[in-house]
Formats: sequence, structure tokens, C-alpha cells
Amino acid sequence: MTQPFPPYPPLTIGQLTLPTALLLAPLAGYTDLPFRLLCKENGAGLCCSEMISCHGLLYAQKNTHELLATVPEERPFAVQLFGSEPELMGRAAAIVSTLSVDLIDINMGCPVRKVIKKGCGAALMKDPRRAEAIIQAVRANTTLPVTVKFRSGWTPESINAPEFARMAESAGASALTIHGRTWVQGFGGRADRGIIAAVKAAVSIPVIGNGDVLSYADGLAMMAETGCDGVMVGRGALGNPWLFSPSGKPAMLSARMEVIERYLQLTEQFLPLDKVLFKVKNHTAKFLSGIGGASSLRHALYACQDIKAMRALLCQQANHGVVDGPLPF
Repeated sequence: MTQPFPPYPPLTIGQLTLPTALLLAPLAGYTDLPFRLLCKENGAGLCCSEMISCHGLLYAQKNTHELLATVPEERPFAVQLFGSEPELMGRAAAIVSTLSVDLIDINMGCPVRKVIKKGCGAALMKDPRRAEAIIQAVRANTTLPVTVKFRSGWTPESINAPEFARMAESAGASALTIHGRTWVQGFGGRADRGIIAAVKAAVSIPVIGNGDVLSYADGLAMMAETGCDGVMVGRGALGNPWLFSPSGKPAMLSARMEVIERYLQLTEQFLPLDKVLFKVKNHTAKFLSGIGGASSLRHALYACQDIKAMRALLCQQANHGVVDGPLPF
């Protein structure tokens, strides 16, 4: 049986060649090691850590170092740094470069207010000279490829992504990821693919498009429409690691159980479940989207006391079929 969609091409960023140009974005609270491995196993060409504070890294905060956990099977692996001080970002890049990491990404697109208030994330789009100094400092302190993730602009009236992209290329970035929304939009409205195309036209380094990619086909359509060299998927991958495969998400719970079980195995292997069980439940619940009776099953899942009970519940429902209405126990 032939695949319904063509494969994504490889993507070369600096000295690093990725097997496929469909990538997993950093997502705070979600892209931990188990989920990254799951996406990698389902076809993602590169997975990125949750965004990591340069301050947390330099001051050896325990929680920050936990975000850097990886295993050889995950390679290639990217780490995303955020901060507003060039010197500290450079020092953080030097630390990351001593680890099992293949690429450093700089966050210049996060819209969260607590990040913005510190002059980090998307706030740097209002201060391109500081952004340039940060890229140069990171570039000077690593031999790894350096990429920059940013937005179309601060407001619809101040869209500056093409100019920002040219600055980033001149400062030493090896590739760029452009989210086609402004800071004002947050995650609302539609991502503007015209901006992605404009960024691609403005630079000679690879450009990765981001925003509103909810399926394997969506990413291919973005590449065809904008000419971008790759696609980075963020929220669209939550509960849907099947997105990285041409076959897509199965309709039935029984067909999803192999991937769900693999996720549970990975959490048992790599996470302190006594501390993060609710997070694992929350993530697991997202795998149930679109099946009949998902709401009732989610409620029952949140009531489980441990992974063993979660697994038993899901297996029982997969074996008996999930229907709308209360669960049969």
C-alpha cells in the first residue's frame, strides 16, 4: 500500500543533517523526555527541550538541570535557551555545549507575560539590537548550530519578521523558525503563512514554519505554500504523536493503545511518578481526543491512583470499546 502523502525531505542546519524536516517544538510543561522520545519514535526529525532559563542553568537550579535530561536514543537533540542578557546567554550556551546536545535554539517568540516582563521571549522583537547581541554571544560560545525562534512581530502594526530574520542571519544563526502570529495574537486567530513566505524570501539560511499545523498533511501544505524548508509542530502534537507519521491518528482507542502504552512505559522509566503523576494523567488524557466517551474516560483516568490503574482502565476500555455515556463499572 502506497503512502497517502510524500515523505518530508531531510533538513540540514549547519553541520547537522536531520532525517526529516518535520520537527517537534519546545512546549513548556509538555516536551519532557518521555514525550520527546515518543514523538521521535513516531517520526519526528528533531525534538527540543522545554525552554530553559539561562539564569537557572548558570545557577545550577535542580529543576533546570532536570529539563536537560536526555538519552542517546533521542539524538539529535536540541535545547532551547531564553534570557535577555547577552553575556549570560553566552555562558549558558557554553554549558549546554558540554552536554549531549546537537543544536541550540534561542527563544525570541514566547508570548507568556512573565517571560515578556523580563525582556525575554517575544519582547526581544521590540529590541533587535539586544537580540542581535544575544545571538552573537551564543554563537561565540558554541560550535553547535544556533537557531532562533521568533514571531511575525509585536503587533499587526509592527510586523518586522523579515528584517528580524536578516539580522539573525547576519548575527550567525544557522536556521530560523518563524511562528506566523504576533505577540498580541498569542495563540489566537490564524497563523499568517504570508509572513513565513516573506521570511523565507529574506534570508538564505533554512527557514522552518510554525503555527496551525495539526496533521502531517498540514505541514506539507505549509511547505508548498510558503517555500519553507521545514515545519515545527507545537500544540498540534499534544496527544497526537501520530502527527509525525503519514498514517495519522487512529480513530479507535484500541488502535491507539500501542502508542499510549509506550508513553506510560517511558514515564515509568524516566519520570519521578510520585511527584508528577497528575502531569502524566493530563498528558495521557490528551491521547483520547476524538473517541466516543472520551469525557467519561478522562474523568475515570484522573481518579486513578497510579500508572498501574491507568493502564488497567485504558486496556479495559480498549478491549470492550468506548461508547458515549457512563463507564460500565
